[in-house]
Amino acid sequence: MFTESTRGGLAGALREWRTRRRVSQLELAMRAGTTQRHISFVESGRSAPGRSMIIRLAESLEVPIRERNELLLQAGFAPVYPQTRLDDPQLEPIRTALERILHGHLPYPAVVVDRHGDLVSANAAFHSLTAGVAPHLLAPPVSVPWVLLHPQGLAPRIVNLDEWAWHIIDRIRAESVRNPDDRLQRLASELTDLAPPRPRESPHHLGFAVPLRLRTPDPADGRELTLITTLTHFGTAVDVTIAELRLEAFLPADQATSAMLAELLER
Repeated sequence: MFTESTRGGLAGALREWRTRRRVSQLELAMRAGTTQRHISFVESGRSAPGRSMIIRLAESLEVPIRERNELLLQAGFAPVYPQTRLDDPQLEPIRTALERILHGHLPYPAVVVDRHGDLVSANAAFHSLTAGVAPHLLAPPVSVPWVLLHPQGLAPRIVNLDEWAWHIIDRIRAESVRNPDDRLQRLASELTDLAPPRPRESPHHLGFAVPLRLRTPDPADGRELTLITTLTHFGTAVDVTIAELRLEAFLPADQATSAMLAELLER
């Protein structure tokens, strides 16, 4: 049943998402195939949208499907997007696909993480790259941002730690602004406490990305890897668990790094 309290909660939530996406009522109406007047009535609580309209509005605003379920609940409807455990037999094809993708990136490191950056799976190259990291940082649940930036993690080996740390922190902050999440906000705050001062300029950018300049695990080696990262996700997923997975690959920025990664994997 659509009550005054649920109407008010939904109206405010939709208005907040529209404001966050910087979309006008007119633009939202055009995207969703409705009228600006109807959008205005929905946001003021004067009109009670149906299930399909809520989903259309949420899709038009690129609301994550976890939060789309919340919008439906606020309107008195049941959630329509399932959240299946990754170890559920139904997701066996997804798990198999992820493992194939991770294996296909070898000898380059790659990981699958959830929306908070917690490790779901990793290939052998990532384990080689993190040799020497404190065991407590690699005990489940493993936070990949913590592994990267913690003083007992990879941080001492990162040549451009000031650049890379703030690249990670800014990315997490941007995600927490785009899709509000208390845990992401806490993570950004905690990593900020670990980070060195923000650099005034970034002379080592590759022109399109912030590289990760990382010393090899063996201190006696003295060589340096130059990596760039890519993020991939299941853009059309309709299951909350799958939609929140991210594949992060660490790719070589030069031939020397490519050769060193292959060498590290063989050790």
